[in-house]
Amino acid sequence: MPAPTRTAALTWWRHSLLGRHLLVAALGLLVVVAVLESVSDFRNVQLASMAYLGIAAGGLTVLTGLNGQLSLGHGALMAVGAYTTALCLPGPDAVVPLPVAVLASVLVTLLVGALVGVAAARLHGPYLAGATLALAVAVPGLALFFEERLGGEQGLRVALPEIPAWVLDLAFFVTGQELTRSRYVAYLGWLTLLVTFVLLANLSRSRVGRRWRAVRDGEVAAELAGIRLGQARVSAFVVSAAAAGAAGAMMAISVRLAAPSGFTLTLSLTLLTAVVLGGLGSLAGALVGAALLTFLPQLVTRIGTDAGLSDIQAAELSPLVYGLVMVLVVLLAPAGLVGTLRLALLRRRARRPASPVAGIPDPRHIPDSPGPSDSPGRPAGQTHDPATTSKGHTS
Repeated sequence: MPAPTRTAALTWWRHSLLGRHLLVAALGLLVVVAVLESVSDFRNVQLASMAYLGIAAGGLTVLTGLNGQLSLGHGALMAVGAYTTALCLPGPDAVVPLPVAVLASVLVTLLVGALVGVAAARLHGPYLAGATLALAVAVPGLALFFEERLGGEQGLRVALPEIPAWVLDLAFFVTGQELTRSRYVAYLGWLTLLVTFVLLANLSRSRVGRRWRAVRDGEVAAELAGIRLGQARVSAFVVSAAAAGAAGAMMAISVRLAAPSGFTLTLSLTLLTAVVLGGLGSLAGALVGAALLTFLPQLVTRIGTDAGLSDIQAAELSPLVYGLVMVLVVLLAPAGLVGTLRLALLRRRARRPASPVAGIPDPRHIPDSPGPSDSPGRPAGQTHDPATTSKGHTS
């Protein structure tokens, strides 16, 4: 690459918002490969669960943290994406390719989110939460009503297509190991998460994201600035619903099932809990919250079992510890784990003295102003009497 072209490329990566996000995503992909290749298949299943929870929590943190809308129906939107994937992949010899099935799930959920967003555009606060709560209760019941098509209480089986040969060859070339199906599903989940987070990060830092923040911070001021409140709310809900559709597709592929029991109100509350734990408006916080939701129950159960509790008692201990962690985070870190850490770093940076700029003396090295003179009638800071000196001789 010629020197001017290489310099231009480096300048683009340094100053472009998309370039920085792509660079972070590339580094994240390297970390994902290193982790997935070094853990067991059981951990890969857990990491796949963390991935689809992180995708849904990322979409919810855009809606709640950036736009200020409280949704309790994202579990229902995930159900829409999961059932769409199940209808597209009924068997291992399905005609629809896997990427097309995931894209169809995102588009269908996006349309459902647009309808719900338009209907709830004039609602906010507890009214919007109540409307989305009704959505979370109603959508799983549709599978029971359309039992012949959606499988009823048993749900629909999701068949994972065969791993493409070029993927197997590429995985063996990069890692030197055979690619198992559980690791393949984990890779699908984390690749979807990285793509989703790059898109959400760019949207949140764009003009659209600034409109969302303006509506969140002050509706009257935003309306006076020419921002259409309904359009901003609907767009935020649509983006969040699309992320929930992708999460539902990954959940269906990971669990191999789309059933009403997996998309109850508990899932919606779980996603909201992940957003609160990690920090509202932070994609990194959404990922941290998803990690806590995935690994904390098992950790508590293992500690309870090692302490002498039975399996049932250890399983019952997990919700208690999870609730205590939630209360402690709310009391001690009201901005969430990532948000509180970020605020602490900003305070520490604000206390750090600024480095002197060329031509401007360091204020720490400027001598104090001279105080009042001890001699009466002489101006402060004056070291000689002008009345006794004139043109170098004393009068």
